[in-house]
Amino acid sequence: MKLRRESHPLVVVGAGPAGLCAALEAAEAGLPPLVLDEGSRGGGQLVKQIHRFFGSREHGAGKRGFQIAEELVSGCLGKGVEIRLGHKVLGFFPDGRLLVDGDEGVFVLQPGATILATGAVEKSFPFPGWTLPGVMGAGAAQTLVNQHRVMPGKRALMVGAGNVGLIVAYQLLQAGVEVAGVIEVNRAVGGYAVHAGRLRREGVPILLRHRLRAAEGKKEVESVLVEDMERGTWKRFSVDTLCLAVGMAPQAELAAMRGCRLVYLSELGGFLPWHDRAMRTDRPGVYVAGDLAGVEEASVAMDEGRLAGLAAALDAGVLDPGEAAERMEEVMDRLELLRGGPFGEPRRKAKERLCSMTGLVTGGAGRKAGIRGRTGRR
Repeated sequence: MKLRRESHPLVVVGAGPAGLCAALEAAEAGLPPLVLDEGSRGGGQLVKQIHRFFGSREHGAGKRGFQIAEELVSGCLGKGVEIRLGHKVLGFFPDGRLLVDGDEGVFVLQPGATILATGAVEKSFPFPGWTLPGVMGAGAAQTLVNQHRVMPGKRALMVGAGNVGLIVAYQLLQAGVEVAGVIEVNRAVGGYAVHAGRLRREGVPILLRHRLRAAEGKKEVESVLVEDMERGTWKRFSVDTLCLAVGMAPQAELAAMRGCRLVYLSELGGFLPWHDRAMRTDRPGVYVAGDLAGVEEASVAMDEGRLAGLAAALDAGVLDPGEAAERMEEVMDRLELLRGGPFGEPRRKAKERLCSMTGLVTGGAGRKAGIRGRTGRR
């Protein structure tokens, strides 16, 4: 059977914060893209984030995540961006073609350029009882509660005191789930103090230097064994839900299929595509943004998406190089600020190492515009 074929000057894979911001920038520059996403709603992780964002106006400060998602989708549609939901990209071939499974079956899509914004997946690790029903990622619990209005259990224990673990633990409380505690192997909370403070005010203990040893139960989770690493003692928590917030990994399968060079940086989640400061990979016409380019905050994903959209429009010849350079400098300066402070510093240094590695990008209008350097200044 001969597959249906389509072509488009720019395709964005992923309708999360990075993909939508990339699409919006490209469209405003005169290159309206086609956006593909396997989900039923645009916005990615934002649609299940009910807490208010803080930061700057460009990142939706004061708004809840799902509100930001709605505004980004609306903005894209207003600029003529076509968003196809329920479309899963099955393959990204070395010649640049995409194999897509959509409403009318599988078809081949030939893009002029492609922005990959495929996000990240939750990490896990094996331990006794890890396959029992009731063991899940923190993101899965957040999806159940905030999107589907389903309580994952009655009493939960959270593993990991980073921002994801702290935020999801608090949202479980809001949904009516009793949170027995948050355990963390490190000596300090990894997330922001404001999130930890909310839990402590609700009486939820955050136990540092404690590690997960086993989940117990005959047919489902009934209790969890935890070790106090300082005292060498063990504690048993009577819970029916065990949530793991132990990190995210870039979802780099499509980039690997396309032949993009992958590098490993633990500070950014693991293996990810090499890219320059304008989000170009070593494959001409392929750009990355968001958690695929290194797991960070949603605000960083938005600005990386903006860079990718600008770079794609610049390389397509629809955006003036001087205007592109000025706009990119503005976005790169914001990224410098977002990566400041003790939480962002490791990621900033990792990005610097990444972008200082030798790439294989050839040509590109960005080179002619002189866009380079630590913050993109010429």
